[in-house]
Amino acid sequence: MMDLSYTYPSRRSPVMGLNGMVATSQPLAVAAGLEILGKGGNAADAAVATAAALNVTEPTSTGVGGDCFALFYEASTGKLTALNGSGRAPAALTLERVRHELGMTHEPALPPYHPYTITVPGACAGWCDLVDRHGSLPMADILSPAIQLAEEGFPVAPVTAYFWRRGAEEQLRTALNGSEMTIGGRGPRAGEIFRNSGLAKTFREVAEGGKRTFYENEIAEAIASVVRQAGGCMTVEDLAAHVSTWEAPVCTTYRGLRLWECPPNGQGITALMALNILEGFDLPADPVSPDRLHLEIEALRLAFADARWYVADPSVVPVPVEELLSKDYAALRRKQIDPKLASLDRLRGTPTAGSDTVYLSAVDRFGNACSFINSNYMGFGTGIVPGGWGFTLHNRGYNFSVDPTHPNRLAPRKRPYHTIIPAMITRDNPPSLFASFGVMGGFMQPQGHLQVFLALVDGFDPQSALDLPRFCISDGTAGGVVALEQGIAEQTVADLMERGHVIERVSGWERALFGRGQIIVRDRDTGILTGGSDPRADGCAMALI
Repeated sequence: MMDLSYTYPSRRSPVMGLNGMVATSQPLAVAAGLEILGKGGNAADAAVATAAALNVTEPTSTGVGGDCFALFYEASTGKLTALNGSGRAPAALTLERVRHELGMTHEPALPPYHPYTITVPGACAGWCDLVDRHGSLPMADILSPAIQLAEEGFPVAPVTAYFWRRGAEEQLRTALNGSEMTIGGRGPRAGEIFRNSGLAKTFREVAEGGKRTFYENEIAEAIASVVRQAGGCMTVEDLAAHVSTWEAPVCTTYRGLRLWECPPNGQGITALMALNILEGFDLPADPVSPDRLHLEIEALRLAFADARWYVADPSVVPVPVEELLSKDYAALRRKQIDPKLASLDRLRGTPTAGSDTVYLSAVDRFGNACSFINSNYMGFGTGIVPGGWGFTLHNRGYNFSVDPTHPNRLAPRKRPYHTIIPAMITRDNPPSLFASFGVMGGFMQPQGHLQVFLALVDGFDPQSALDLPRFCISDGTAGGVVALEQGIAEQTVADLMERGHVIERVSGWERALFGRGQIIVRDRDTGILTGGSDPRADGCAMALI
C-alpha cells in the first residue's frame, strides 16, 4: 500500500459495489442516476438522468443551457465512442462584427458575460443523442427524477450555496431574467429549499417531444429572443441547425494502460501530450515530491503551449492530432525540460504535418460505462435566462480567440476551444474497462486528468487519488502562475520556487480552483466497482449492491 499520510484529509472511504455505480458532485443527482439503474436503465440512461438532476441542484455549474461531452464504453464489444455535444457560434457572428460593435482593438478576448459569448447550447441534443445511441429507457423515465426535484424543491448543499451567492452577486444581478434563478435577488442559503418550475416545464417538453422541442419550438424562440434582447445575434435558425457529432476518441498508452479523451475541439489532448512527455522520465514514487511536481508542471507547460494554439474546431481548420500525439514528437518536446529549472516562456512546437463544470460517471451491471461532463462554463454562464424556462445560457464562446490569425479565431457556425473533457482508462489484451473518471474546473481539467491518472497507475484507490493535493497552472497558459493546494509541504513549495516557478498557495473555498472529480474503477476479474468523490465538493459515489 502507498503511504497516504500526506493525502488531503477528506475522511472519506472509497465506495464499493457490484451492480452499478454513479459518482458526481451532488448526492441528490447521484440518487437520480441510481434510481434509473434500479429501473433497469444502463450507464447512458443513468448519466443523462444524473446530468438533468445536476441542472436542478447545481445550476451554479451546469445545465441544459450549456454544452456536454461524453465517452461511452460498450462492454460487449470493448469499444469506446465519443459524443461532442458542443454548440456553434451564430451564423451572423463574425469577428469583424464583434470588433466593430464592441470597439475591440487589442483585447485578448470577448467580455466574459456578453451575449456574443453564447454559442448554441448543445447539452439537450447531447443528452438525447446519447440515449438514442446507447440508452435503453425513454426520456420521460430518464428525466422524471429531475422533474420531481425541480417541482418539489430540494435543500441546497453548502458548497453549491456558496457559489450560488457569488453568482447572484455577479452575473445574475445584471443579466436579463437572472433574478429567476434567485430568491428575491439572492442565492439560496445552505439547507434552504429551492424550486424551479420553469426548468421542470423545460424537461417535460423535452421528455414529450425530444430534442426538436428544445431547438425548434417555444424554447428555441425564447432563447433567440432573450439573446437578441441582450444584444446578441442568435436566431431560431441557428438553434434548428444544431447537431451533435459522434467522433473517434483519442488515446495514448502509459505503463500498460490506455488513457482516452474526446478529440478537439476539446482540450483532452493536452493531458495525452503531457503523459507522452512524462513517459520518458523515471517519476519519483511520491506524487507530491518537488522533483515529480516539477516534471509534471513542465510537461503540462509544453502541452498547453501546443494545445492553446492548435486546438480548434477541426471541421473548420485542420488540427494535427496524430502528429501532436506522436511518441516521437513527445520525445522532441521532452528534451526541452530541465529537471532543475522551470521554463516560463514555452512556445508551441511544430508537429511534422501540414472551468465551472460538473462531471459525472456511471457504470451499470453489464459493465458499460459513461464518462460525462456538462457545463455552463463560468458558473451560471452569462446568467441570461430565457424567461420562464428555468435555465441560464452559457458563455462558452468566451474561449474563442479574437486574433484573426489564430486557428481558434471566432467565426460563424464554428465551435470554440472547449475546456470540458471526460476521460476513461482501459486495459488492452483483452480490452476491458479500468476506470471512468473526470476532473472539473476549466483549464484545470487536463491537469487534473494527468494527476489523477498517474495516482491510479501508482496504485492509489479512487478516493485516495482524489484526496491528493493538486497543482494548477493558471489559465492553461504555458508560463502561468502555479497554484499549489493546501496540504503540499512548505519545503516542497520552497524547492519549486528555487527552481523558478512562480507559486501561489491556495486554501479554503478557493480550492475550487483545483476542480472537483469523480472516479469509478472496475476490477477485471471480480467486476467489483470502487468509486471515489472529490473532497472539494458536496459530492458522493453510491452503488447498487
